[in-house]
Amino acid sequence: MNITIQSINFKADKKLLNHLSEKINKLDQFYDQIIDAIVFLKVENAEDKNNKVLELKINVSSNTLFVADRHSSFESACDLVIDSMRNQLMKYKGKQKT
Repeated sequence: MNITIQSINFKADKKLLNHLSEKINKLDQFYDQIIDAIVFLKVENAEDKNNKVLELKINVSSNTLFVADRHSSFESACDLVIDSMRNQLMKYKGKQKT
């Protein structure tokens, strides 16, 4: 699976990039026909602490799955997005079998 990570308006450190790559690679366990994954990391100018946005777009054989979340840190947003994407992949896989 090809993973592209784009950070907008800031420079992401290696620790964050490795964490994201590790978590996204584990999605292959739930659906093995993932073509590629695109991650957008954004820091928005907001008054509250939840100003970090993570968007994940995964291209599968004939469809695109998308999840976005906002949290106070990218690591916790990643965990929430991965859980949501896992559920979407399992539903998509179930629809493919029928």
